[in-house]
Amino acid sequence: MILYPAIDLKDGQCVRLLRGEMEAATVFGDDPAAQALKFEAAGCEWLHLVDLNGAFAGRPVNAAAVEAILAAVSVPCQLGGGIRDMATIELWLDKGLARVILGTVAVENPALVREAARAFPGRVAVGIDARKGRVATKGWAIETDVMATDLARSFEDAGVAAIIYTDIDRDGAMQGPNVEATEALARAVSIPVIASGGVSRMQDLIALRDTGVIAGAISGRALYDGAIDLAQALRTLGG
Repeated sequence: MILYPAIDLKDGQCVRLLRGEMEAATVFGDDPAAQALKFEAAGCEWLHLVDLNGAFAGRPVNAAAVEAILAAVSVPCQLGGGIRDMATIELWLDKGLARVILGTVAVENPALVREAARAFPGRVAVGIDARKGRVATKGWAIETDVMATDLARSFEDAGVAAIIYTDIDRDGAMQGPNVEATEALARAVSIPVIASGGVSRMQDLIALRDTGVIAGAISGRALYDGAIDLAQALRTLGG
């Protein structure tokens, strides 16, 4: 199972939100590239980046910070937030992103996901953010009647590289991930599923890994707070 350290970007700074509330942002640093280098030095295989302002604006907002990260590190990076058209997808992939994450458009324009996955094999992931099983969009501001499992299944034949599944009620709350819901989703589809939201201690990562079906896990606040030592976690998961 791959561990993805998260760098969430708001106004050019590294932050973490509590349950997706922009007003509940904790700033962890004003140099995202330096933070990315720390994660890389600890041995991570991937980085998970989120343009939080972009998720609400519907277009890239923290592009300078993302570009600085891409220039600083050699590990592959995936980015979500505000990527809602083919031009933006192409822009980011041309700039060196390994993978774009499509969230809101996966609900509103699934044809774009399919088109992008065909055009860029292995480089398009779907972000599914859910409250009590129902998908939320536009930076989690809009709740839909779409069930997370149904949305995931609809992309089974699209060739997407991964599904990033976030349980919004767990995100940033340090209460542990929703292992049961994430495992159920991973068993419902053949697409690799990456867990996001609530990872607060090493035991959470082990529980996700031990399902045997979850391909990756994203952690942010626990790494910044020191609740999880990244180098140690990578050694444990690698073993």
